[in-house]
Amino acid sequence: MGHVTGILLSPFSLILLNLLFFAGTPIALAGDTIRINGSGSGLEMMKPLIEGYGKTSRGVSFIMEKPLGSSGAIKALLAGAIDIVVTSKPLKPEEIARGGKLRYFGKTPLAIVTGKNVPLKAISSKELEDTYSGKTTKWPNGETIRIILRPNEDIDTYILKGLSPGMDEAVTKAQRRQGMIIAVTDPESNEVVSKTIGGIGASGLTGVIVGKVPLNILALNGVMPSRKTLADGTYPLAKNINFVTTGKLPHAATKFLAFIYSDKGRAIAEKAGVLITADGK
Repeated sequence: MGHVTGILLSPFSLILLNLLFFAGTPIALAGDTIRINGSGSGLEMMKPLIEGYGKTSRGVSFIMEKPLGSSGAIKALLAGAIDIVVTSKPLKPEEIARGGKLRYFGKTPLAIVTGKNVPLKAISSKELEDTYSGKTTKWPNGETIRIILRPNEDIDTYILKGLSPGMDEAVTKAQRRQGMIIAVTDPESNEVVSKTIGGIGASGLTGVIVGKVPLNILALNGVMPSRKTLADGTYPLAKNINFVTTGKLPHAATKFLAFIYSDKGRAIAEKAGVLITADGK
C-alpha cells in the first residue's frame, strides 16, 4: 500500500474558501477578513463556530486553507500570514520568544475509528496493541486489518503511544513496517479510514462529528469517547484544542475570539464534541 498525502501548501499560500459547509448556507461575508489555520480537528470545530458567528456579525469573511497542522500554522502566524491558530500542541520556547501567545480552550477525545464495514463496537487496550503491532491481522469477519497511520511526529501519534507502554511499542512497530498507509491531516485520515476496507485509525471526536464522514466509533476498554467520559476521566485519550495569537491580533479577530469564549460559542463547541476546560477569561 502506498502513502496517502495531501496537497502541499506553503504557509503563505492561503486559500479563500467560500465556507459553504452546511447545506449550502454561506457563512462568510464580505468585509473584515479573519485568517485561520491549524490542526485538522481544530479547524473542523471552527466550521460551526464560523457559521454561528456569521448569523449575528455581518461584514466578516474568513480565510481558511486545508490544515497546515499546529506547527506549520504557528510558523505562518509568526510570519504574519494568518491571525489565529487552532493548535493541539503546546508552544515551544522559541515560538513564545517570537511573540506567540497560547490561550487555553478545551480538548476532544481521540477516538479509535474504523470504516462502517468493520463489524466491531469495542476494543480493549490489549487488542489495540495487538492490532497495531501486527500480531492480529484479521477482523472477526475475516477481513484484513488495514491501519491508517499519522506521521510519526503528529500529535495523534504521540497520544496513541501514550495509552500504554505496549501501545508505544506497537505504534512504533507499525510506523516502521513497509507499505503502510499514512494520512497527513485529520480530515484526510478520516476519509481514508472510511473508504478503506478493514480500515482503522484515530480521530479527534470533533472531526468525526462535524466532518460527518461515515465512521464507526469504538468504545475503548468499554468506554465510549465523549465529553462526559473525558471529564470524568474514564476515557484516556484526549486531544487539546487551544488558540495561538500574537500581540498584533486585528480587531475583527479579537471580536471573533470573544465570541468563541462566550456562552454561545462554548455551547457550539461543546455540541461539536469539545470539553471546555478554559474559564473563558
